[in-house]
Amino acid sequence: MIYPIVAYGDPVLKKVAQPIVKDSELDVKQLIEDMFETMYSSNGVGIAAPQIGLSVRLFVMDPENMDEEDERLKGSKRAFINPKMIEETGDEWPFEEGCLSIPGIRGDVLRPQTITINYFDENWIEKTEKFSGLTARVIQHEYDHLEGKLFIDYLSAMKRRLIKNKLNDIKKGIVKVDYRMKFSK
Repeated sequence: MIYPIVAYGDPVLKKVAQPIVKDSELDVKQLIEDMFETMYSSNGVGIAAPQIGLSVRLFVMDPENMDEEDERLKGSKRAFINPKMIEETGDEWPFEEGCLSIPGIRGDVLRPQTITINYFDENWIEKTEKFSGLTARVIQHEYDHLEGKLFIDYLSAMKRRLIKNKLNDIKKGIVKVDYRMKFSK
């Protein structure tokens, strides 16, 4: 099932998401499938559960198409259940980020080069892995969604003032995208 993407302005995007209980009523495997389908249909490289209106600690990513020459991106498709950021190291480097929930707005965000993260995969197997470069960046961006943070929170005050009207338009549903969106009342 393809979910509509929750637009900027919905309170779910600013809440800290809750952990998923392994044996809960939530069909996590189906949700992961649906999130990948939603992400691909929106031309995204990652999507977090809050972006489809669910305040749970889950995100998926597949950044392989970001840079087809970067071998580190090959085979990086993953689901992250209840992730915990262990460490962020290395020099911070800028990269222009965007977000399916904030269409039409992009901005340079500084993030550390390398991360170590603990999570459960779609089979509830616990893993601790180290990632760097673009893969680490996608993980950091999606992890932020679980913490109630958006990439625009990292922008300078001046840049935020410059995009204020665009953000207000997104809140009101005045935005053109190639995918379904859900706007808060």
